[in-house]
Amino acid sequence: MPDHTAKQFDAELEVIRSQVLKMGGMVEEQFTRAIEALTDGNSSLAQQVVSDDYNINSLELQIDEDCSSIIARRQPAAKDLRMIMTVVKIITDLERIGDEASKIARMTASIYGSDRAMVPRTYEIQLVADIALVMLRNALDAFARLDLTVAASVVRQDELVDKSFSSILRQLITFMMEDPRTISHAIEILFIAKSIERIGDHAKNISEYVVYLVKGKDVRHTSLEAFEREALS
Repeated sequence: MPDHTAKQFDAELEVIRSQVLKMGGMVEEQFTRAIEALTDGNSSLAQQVVSDDYNINSLELQIDEDCSSIIARRQPAAKDLRMIMTVVKIITDLERIGDEASKIARMTASIYGSDRAMVPRTYEIQLVADIALVMLRNALDAFARLDLTVAASVVRQDELVDKSFSSILRQLITFMMEDPRTISHAIEILFIAKSIERIGDHAKNISEYVVYLVKGKDVRHTSLEAFEREALS
């Protein structure tokens, strides 16, 4: 490949990478605002989160189309091809995180849009959301800097999110058993907690893709120990 063509190709890849990070920033903001709407009881903010999901979906389609164009025109190989494949996988997970944030916002609007006097307990939800948000930020940072140490930290944090979700589930079951009037409310909070747990899973996926990009190794569906062995060796 001529030098000027190689430089142009590198520039195209850099634009794609920047677009992914832009999309990541948008998704991070969506998630943050969804949790803010829940904790503040802000139905109008929740509705805005739902409306803004369209922007994330549009950017995903644009990046995907750009990747297809690069593959058709450049026929990349080796690490360049892994970069394109990684980008396509990452934007899929980012779009799904946006969907989960939108789901949290819709559930929030439902909770506060009703005439029920019961105000949801959000302390535990806020704690697990904070962990999931850090996971998302670290996963994007790992991609931006190709940092496998940071990627490994995301996988470790996913275990905390899973344990927190299990704790919230046990609490909600207890509430429903003690007072059947809380069942509807508890189920809504359960859906929100499950969305947060899934956001953690998607952040973990992104970190696994970073290992694939850097080392060419597929570390999906492996234990934490196996992940760290492959990523940090």
